[in-house]
Amino acid sequence: SLVVATGGKSIPKMGATGWGYDIARQFGLRVTETRPALVPLTFETGLLEQLTPLAGVAVDVEVAAEPARDRAPAPKFREAMLFTHRGLSGPAILQISSYWREGEAITLDMAPGVAVVDRLKAARDANGKQAVATALGQIVPRRLADTVIERTAPSRPPEGAGLVVTKLAELGNARLTALGAAVNAWTVKPVGSEGYRTAEVTLGGVATDQLDQQTMQTNAVPSLYFIGEVVDITGWLGGYNFQWAWSSGWAAGQAC
Repeated sequence: SLVVATGGKSIPKMGATGWGYDIARQFGLRVTETRPALVPLTFETGLLEQLTPLAGVAVDVEVAAEPARDRAPAPKFREAMLFTHRGLSGPAILQISSYWREGEAITLDMAPGVAVVDRLKAARDANGKQAVATALGQIVPRRLADTVIERTAPSRPPEGAGLVVTKLAELGNARLTALGAAVNAWTVKPVGSEGYRTAEVTLGGVATDQLDQQTMQTNAVPSLYFIGEVVDITGWLGGYNFQWAWSSGWAAGQAC
């Protein structure tokens, strides 16, 4: 018997290659398209420059991928997110990366469970002299609040003018609504991912309909087994991919 347990393409510096997929093709098996998964997402240079002050900021988010006609709706994930020098990382982003496709957008709620516009209106009614940045900084990290305010401003102050302190009383409902949307529904289009270099797993692989679900033996070639990440099964964060590797390996081992 031959058990193919080569893994996927993720983290090539550890020796990962596409060899397992080559073996499958040599035996006439179908391999679904592979790509990096559970991986940080990257932004284009212009957006990165605008978000430079946020590098290192972590925030709890709810993230969703853009709906697509050709596949089932992706789940939403509520977990931590980290702004990086390349784009976005953290558990929430790694999770959604398995459902994101190049050219598509993701939508982030950076204050899940909080209606930001309502909170800002209430703060304005209670104390109109309070700075907008102070009020918003009580909902999200201050650096994020400052960046959101700057990016949603109708016009930016002249270079060298210094920090402009805007009070809540100076903002109408339309501006507060814009601030709320920028926090509760920030839609952004990543330019790519960090690739297999940092991806925790490989999405895709040997198609599962060609394998016996009880033994992992190929239906077409007796005594040939495929287990673990080389198979087209990808789990969420939390040890599921390790468990799949162990369980599928055990099943094949019992059958050999």
